[in-house]
Amino acid sequence: MKAVIAEKPSVAREIAALLGANEKKDGYLTGNGYQVTWALGHLIGLAMPEDYGLTGFRRETLPILPNPFLLTVRKIRKEKSYIPDNGAVKQLKTIEQVISRCDSIIVATDAGREGELIFRYIYEYLKCKKPFHRLWISSLTEKAIKQGFASLKPGSEFDGLYRAGQARSQADWLVGINASQAISIALSRGVYSLGRVQTPTLALVCKRYLENKTFSVQKYWQIQLEHRKDFIDFKSLSKTKWDDKKPADSTIKSIQRSGIATVSAVESKTVSEQPPLLFDLTGLQKEANKKLGLSAGETLNIAQSLYEKKFITYPRTGSKYIPEDMWAEIPPLIRALDARPSCKNALTKVKWGHFNKRIVNDLKVTDHHGLLVTEKIPSALSAKEDAIYDMIALRLLEALSQICTKEITDVTMQASEYDFLLKGCKILEPGWRAIRGTFTEEGDEPVKELPELKTGDELKIKITTILEKKTKPPALYTEAGLLAAMENAGREIENEDERKILSGIGIGTPATRAAIIDTLFNRDYIWREKKSLIPTEKGLQVYNTVKDKKIADVAMTAEWEIALQKIENNEGDAAAFHKAMEGYTASITRELLDMTVVTENHPKLMCPKCRKQQLLFREKVVKCPDEGCNWLQFRNVCGVYLTIAEIENLISKNRTSLLKGMKSKSGKKFDACIVMNNKGETAFEFGSNRYKKK
Repeated sequence: MKAVIAEKPSVAREIAALLGANEKKDGYLTGNGYQVTWALGHLIGLAMPEDYGLTGFRRETLPILPNPFLLTVRKIRKEKSYIPDNGAVKQLKTIEQVISRCDSIIVATDAGREGELIFRYIYEYLKCKKPFHRLWISSLTEKAIKQGFASLKPGSEFDGLYRAGQARSQADWLVGINASQAISIALSRGVYSLGRVQTPTLALVCKRYLENKTFSVQKYWQIQLEHRKDFIDFKSLSKTKWDDKKPADSTIKSIQRSGIATVSAVESKTVSEQPPLLFDLTGLQKEANKKLGLSAGETLNIAQSLYEKKFITYPRTGSKYIPEDMWAEIPPLIRALDARPSCKNALTKVKWGHFNKRIVNDLKVTDHHGLLVTEKIPSALSAKEDAIYDMIALRLLEALSQICTKEITDVTMQASEYDFLLKGCKILEPGWRAIRGTFTEEGDEPVKELPELKTGDELKIKITTILEKKTKPPALYTEAGLLAAMENAGREIENEDERKILSGIGIGTPATRAAIIDTLFNRDYIWREKKSLIPTEKGLQVYNTVKDKKIADVAMTAEWEIALQKIENNEGDAAAFHKAMEGYTASITRELLDMTVVTENHPKLMCPKCRKQQLLFREKVVKCPDEGCNWLQFRNVCGVYLTIAEIENLISKNRTSLLKGMKSKSGKKFDACIVMNNKGETAFEFGSNRYKKK
């Protein structure tokens, strides 16, 4: 009898059906010499400080450096403590019983670092000694599962993967637990959370936000000329940018008097655009955020659903390539897409017999190859699943297509001794861009063909216009932009030598970046304003506290990802990494505990109800410290966060200013003031009408 342990029930059912284990039992399936069960994700994790007898946050117990680390069944929060998750306890008992009845184990958890860690922690917790083999597949199709079972690998071949997962898990525990407790003690105003990847990611958002807000916008003026030749209208723009409008005005008058612009230079060049590579997870998340407005977490969940329905390959991949031995499987995938109506037009643009092999590279395939569709074509998906599936399918068609060739023409003209520039673009060979019919990137100017122009040509000026423009601050991060910054964290580093070393190295992994961003939302560190990511007051407070500390160092975090990758490839020493992490943890804990925290300068306001106590400011509420009075004001009102200035207005003047963009329970937006009576009761005021808040 063999035990098979999958990561989720849905995957277990697919495998069991193929193995002939069709008899359903409580928590597993059995038959044909197999018992197939599942882990429900992370059933076992690292024990919390309470499990070591350390309760509360105490300066004298830090840093906490477990030796050895203890494992415990997954826990859930209940009131102010954590208790074992009954579902996890029950399923773990089932796994233990299944293993006890079997001679060996087949590991069928997701084929990656976290999937390996899920099984190994269960194996270690149960003190199991039975031999195990690894099922390593990138698709849940019948063909892929059969091939996987035909080529099971000894579990020992994945020891490096486990050591990397364990090292990551323990490093995150050491940094997260100790740094969070240390900053909470130092700030002494509630519980705060820091993390190995979470905090550098928050630092990226806050740094960009502050650069944007402190940017000094400068006005400038340019002159635009409009021309017409051979029935084609086109525009040129002055190379000069005037800081003052007066000289621009005098220049335009001079140009209008002559009415002629002379071509002084024409330069044409042919540009070749390589087709894009396949999507990895981060690439798919960026594209889905730009085109569909989906969060990284939403995209991952949709891709995981498509994977479990057998429509795409394993989504948590960090590679954009396929190995050489998979190349023969590509043509059947393309033929299968003919059954997909949304792909039919694109398929007519594909040149059979001339597929581009740029995506084939054995050396650049990591745990999993780039995202592919399977031969199973979906017919009934949700709108979002449809959109993500087509995104993956069309990217495959683009990747297999030929180079797009363009002729770019740069023209310089002179008018009143000033240079004017214009650019033209002509598509010579559409190549891969014909698949979607888009010939420029989002935000670029559309393709613009010019009439034939040559040096010395004199063109009449139809219209002259002065354009008032402003310098633009660094754009706030969208989720797509933040994913790109995490993926290429090395580019943010100012030191040139460090930047070269860390070029292309990110913080986090494709599988974890969405969860990190979600954590920042859940901690109330960031929020969305349309598509932009904005730090909250709490997020900025944390950033300002730790921005110069090691915990926020993007370069250091990127270096750890390099070290973990080496451990995974059996090129690095996990014990040495752990020792270094303990030293780092001790160092940042001291840094945080020793710092002098500049407390926020809150105004001294008396409670409007009892008029005896000074109000306490917290990140979510402002309240009276007297429990008998119990007056409080939530700072988030219908989606609008009340600043300190607005709280001061409410208490001192009995009303806030007009708060715009609040949302009712039905989702309708409204503007209103919050007003307060002499009993400390608040209400909305819409013009002359009042609506009492619940």
